[in-house]
Amino acid sequence: MVVPPLLRAVIMGPPGSGKGTVSARIIKHFGMKHLSSGDLLRDNMQKKTEVGILAKSYIDQGRLIPDDIMTQLMLEELKGLYRYNWLLDGFPRTVAQAEALDKECQIDTVIDLDVPFETIKCRLTARWIHPASGRVYNLEFSPPKVPGIDDITGEPLVQRDDDKPETVTKRLQAYDAQTKPVLDYYRKKGLLKSFSGTETNKIWPHIYAFLQTKLPDVRQKDAVTPR
Repeated sequence: MVVPPLLRAVIMGPPGSGKGTVSARIIKHFGMKHLSSGDLLRDNMQKKTEVGILAKSYIDQGRLIPDDIMTQLMLEELKGLYRYNWLLDGFPRTVAQAEALDKECQIDTVIDLDVPFETIKCRLTARWIHPASGRVYNLEFSPPKVPGIDDITGEPLVQRDDDKPETVTKRLQAYDAQTKPVLDYYRKKGLLKSFSGTETNKIWPHIYAFLQTKLPDVRQKDAVTPR
């Protein structure tokens, strides 16, 4: 029996592009280990590890965490996953991080979710919350019965600062400026596979078909439609 080579993949996409949903489906169907830089950072900060304390000091000052700290954190974690297929999420974010990763392991493919910024902006700015309960409404998918009012208490809904149009625009511009060189880096290596669209459910079948050329679907026996 021939054992297929392990798959080392990276997923990239701006905030609100559906990256979390797509990652969850990839893990479910292809049994890959998911390593998210955001989850790992939060875990380290919660446990107050040396790296966690250092990272928090940068975040508290509103500064980006330096490449060497992020690289050290992620590469250390990857050591424990050497026997598995894995999917990196949120790393590498800069060319320096991508180069450091290359020195340690061979990346096979980079999945890029190419969702128009206008679509993402509509998606993120449509979110309103009821602060007391944490109930979330989306003006497109699950709007309140009365605009701007919580269904249950009748209290006013608020929009988080993160979801305000000007903040969303800044976040998307920052992502674009920071990540474009990384996408170019992988494009030159012939590893970038972009999937364009405005809806996750329409993009997903194409990603699924692409990954099926590299890995078997571990759920195929009981799954007819890949969701």
